[in-house]
Amino acid sequence: MPVLTVREARVRRHRRVRRRVSGTAERPRLVVFRSNHGIEAQLVDDMDGKTLASASWLGLKKSFKGNKTAQAGEVGKLLAAAAKDAGIESVVFDRGGYLYHGRVKALAEGAREGGLKF
Repeated sequence: MPVLTVREARVRRHRRVRRRVSGTAERPRLVVFRSNHGIEAQLVDDMDGKTLASASWLGLKKSFKGNKTAQAGEVGKLLAAAAKDAGIESVVFDRGGYLYHGRVKALAEGAREGGLKF
């Protein structure tokens, strides 16, 4: 049996999650991507294959100071604000094959603080 790399294992977990999770226009899928430098999230309508809203650590103000977990919380709040502008209140959370812990959890909690329901 071949040994999986970290990336291959994450992609495998993500596929397993995606079998059950799908987004619609009324309730899009909140997708998380985590890198070593930052975190990104987007709201996807899987029926039409369109991104409805997105937020990234690159969109934070230059004056932002904090660790990567605090950064993820702010990205969650940015995404919630972008979702409100798009008229979205409720989403389905897709952790992207990452553990619901640390930065992924901080992003989800930031999005909830911003007003998203999931």
